[in-house]
Amino acid sequence: MAEPPLLPLKENKIAKGTFAVVGIMSTLVIYGILQEKIMRVPYGLNKEFFSYSLFLVFCNRITTSAVSAGVLLASKKALDPVAPLYKYGVVSVSNILTTTCQYEALKYVSFPVQTLAKCAKMIPVMIWGAIIMQKKYQGQDYLLAFLVTLGCSLFILYQGAGDISPFNRGRESTVWGVSLMIGYLGFDGFTSTFQDKLFKGYDMEIHNQIFYTTVCSCLLSFIGLILQGSLLMAIDFVSRHHDCFFDIALLSTVATASQFFISYTIRTFGALTFATIMTTRQLVSILLSCLWFGHPLSWEQCIGAVIVFGSLYARSFLKTKEKAVAPSLEMAETKAPGS
Repeated sequence: MAEPPLLPLKENKIAKGTFAVVGIMSTLVIYGILQEKIMRVPYGLNKEFFSYSLFLVFCNRITTSAVSAGVLLASKKALDPVAPLYKYGVVSVSNILTTTCQYEALKYVSFPVQTLAKCAKMIPVMIWGAIIMQKKYQGQDYLLAFLVTLGCSLFILYQGAGDISPFNRGRESTVWGVSLMIGYLGFDGFTSTFQDKLFKGYDMEIHNQIFYTTVCSCLLSFIGLILQGSLLMAIDFVSRHHDCFFDIALLSTVATASQFFISYTIRTFGALTFATIMTTRQLVSILLSCLWFGHPLSWEQCIGAVIVFGSLYARSFLKTKEKAVAPSLEMAETKAPGS
């Protein structure tokens, strides 16, 4: 019997891959540009800066929770919590602190610095993984972590000679900005590790976790806005600056869309392909930010970026080879000697 043609299957895989790449790249690149614009670009004739980062968290989470609830209802999946509610709450608190540190850091460091620093998130993930999941790592993992840390340090410590951005108003403060980025990395590492533990400990559908985590985040960020007394001030700001309202609405939309593209990519192609796409997205985001907002790069920063992205792409290449070699070895071991 003739074997069925593999061409349609290959074309289908290419179409799915294109859909995943375009979806993640477009949503997260737009998200990055809007994030920097909202937090660093003044609005209106009086050049007012938007400073209510917790309001951004609230808008993002309420949009994501509404969409995830719609997905669960449309797919007729249960809305009942799978894990105890306090565990969703732990993820929510950590996630709110992560996002708040991320937005606040943009007041003090440029977006390229922040984006490259995010590449170092593997270090807190390894630390939290050892503490929470009792994971053990190989020597190449520690070498990669060292190289990424070295590259990030070069990028952060050796700023460009001058910032030609017309929006910069002396708000750079590297020490405070780096402190916020360390907070971001620590909380983000905890969030992803604890989420991993929830998925493995409970038979949990991804939209169920997104829904309950974002609902908790909505409530907590709303309470935080009330306690800060900044809810009405944020609403007043966006009511006076309609372009800011549009930016926040678009930011929340692409943030929600990116969550579903990420879920689709991981489910269809696995975490390794997703990591490679995300590395490329970070590189594109840095280049676009430098062009759009006029961030100059020193030669030390260029070397740091090459070290970071070179290390990350090398990791993806090595893991691809390991996955390709493993099945071949298994087939060779199971094959009969005389066959």
